[in-house]
Amino acid sequence: MFRDMRRKRQALSKEICEEILRECTSGVLALQGDNDYPYAVALSHCYLDGKLYFHCAVEGHKIDAVKNNDKCSFCVIYKDDVVPEKFTTFYKSVICFGRIKLLESTEDKVRVLNLLSDKYSPDIAMPLREKEINSSLNRVAILELNIEHMTGKQCIEFVKN
Repeated sequence: MFRDMRRKRQALSKEICEEILRECTSGVLALQGDNDYPYAVALSHCYLDGKLYFHCAVEGHKIDAVKNNDKCSFCVIYKDDVVPEKFTTFYKSVICFGRIKLLESTEDKVRVLNLLSDKYSPDIAMPLREKEINSSLNRVAILELNIEHMTGKQCIEFVKN
């Protein structure tokens, strides 16, 4: 169903891919947008147990695209060091393919907002965090991407070292 990676020597292990997904703070979600044009949008995310989670507005292009077609991909770039004298870039990246859905329940929303808070605002005291989460519940949507296929790749220079 999914293509094999062409340059298998440069493939990252599943464990390294998962570590990259946990550590990276943003990536690009690609959906099928209006009039069948690709719609790719940068988002913050968190990763847990084979799933990616995102928060966004309750309406707009992204939500419409998710409702129209649940197939998507998400890509993160972990390392991107341009090496001008070698005419190359030293990189590591991960791409995930899967199905995305809107989480509806308040419990799911609170759970994911806490995961996002753990990642992006770990030093914020719980009372302040809870106040922010509770005040945003009506104006935030939560998306869950169930990963069906994931690959990671690194530059050949990292393989050689």
